[in-house]
Amino acid sequence: MIAKVTEQGVVIPKMLLGDANEVSIVTEPGRVVVVFDSAADPIWGLGKNPVALDVTDASVNLDKYVYDNP
Repeated sequence: MIAKVTEQGVVIPKMLLGDANEVSIVTEPGRVVVVFDSAADPIWGLGKNPVALDVTDASVNLDKYVYDNP
């Protein structure tokens, strides 16, 4: 997709933004990045529904449990 740059800037079509209510605009060398609102980012949902196990030290020894198990 190519967008025309005007005096006001560039319009991003709504269809590319999905259900986002807010975006962050981040500039990096040679690019402009549009980041969807962080409230909808699935990474923020990690840990909301933990699994109950008999392991009491998972947060301390996570690497051991993830990488040492065959």
